Amino acid sequence: MFYHVKELQFNARVSKPDPKFARLLLEQFGGSNGELKAAMQYFVQAFSARNPYPDKYDLLMDIATEEFSHLEIVGATIQMLLGGVNGELKNASEESEIMKLLDGKAAKEDFIHEAIVNPHFGVLTGGSPALTDSNGIPWTAAYVTANGDLTVDLRSNIAAESRAKIVYEYLMKFTDDPSVKETLSFLMTREIAHYQMFEAALATIQPNFPPGILQGDPRFSNLYYNMSSGMEARGPWNEGNSTQLGETWQYIEDPLQQVLDTNGLTTLEPTGTDRTQKSVQTLNEQLGKQRSEEIMSATAEIDAQWSTYDKSGGIINEL
Repeated sequence: MFYHVKELQFNARVSKPDPKFARLLLEQFGGSNGELKAAMQYFVQAFSARNPYPDKYDLLMDIATEEFSHLEIVGATIQMLLGGVNGELKNASEESEIMKLLDGKAAKEDFIHEAIVNPHFGVLTGGSPALTDSNGIPWTAAYVTANGDLTVDLRSNIAAESRAKIVYEYLMKFTDDPSVKETLSFLMTREIAHYQMFEAALATIQPNFPPGILQGDPRFSNLYYNMSSGMEARGPWNEGNSTQLGETWQYIEDPLQQVLDTNGLTTLEPTGTDRTQKSVQTLNEQLGKQRSEEIMSATAEIDAQWSTYDKSGGIINEL
């Protein structure tokens, strides 16, 4: 159940109308890295997490709900930046506030040109936000990633918060309005907070690497292929030990020759690792059984009824 409080989470304000920046801000309203995408992504992910990880279900639902709050902040800011365009478009008077804002014939012609190339507010939505990005591309559920494996989903969320953060950072370069910048700074900072929450939640699921269940073939997990000619760059991504599995990176100077020598890699033996095909298979079976039991044991008890209510209308047990 959602309960809407009419006051915004953050006191969004603008100093003056700015329809052009309102268009840019649509990126965080209906864009691929925007607040609606984040809200729907975490909301959808929460369902499969509820039984095996009720604490993560709570986390995902809390952050999803906050993202809806942020969507409202963005929408309100866009509406304020439009500075009464909705009402003025319904007033054909040349002396309307929007015409005064345009300040003369040249500015009016610029506005007409803007309406042609950017019809969002002038001729489509009547001066209100639309669920599109800044180029008018409609929001789509294809933006949402939910794979049903929490270690995968949390990594997707960390990446989503990173992308949203950098979009806010870029947006701040295109406005001089201190009030708008303050709002954008708040929203950007919450992306940083959410990143850390998802990172901490991922760390509580052990083991969580590699994502999913299957451990990967030890013949191929520590190979770095030199796939280009010219300058060769070396670093911790292709020398020393790998960050998660602790295997020694094998730098393959001539990938083609290795393929020819090993019959298309089929006769290649594991090198620089203690992992074997047998040990990997054992881990696959153990982790598969563990994850399955986590889900099945919770599902049998809970799924028949999502919530339990008392007669006064409260919830005795949500999980």
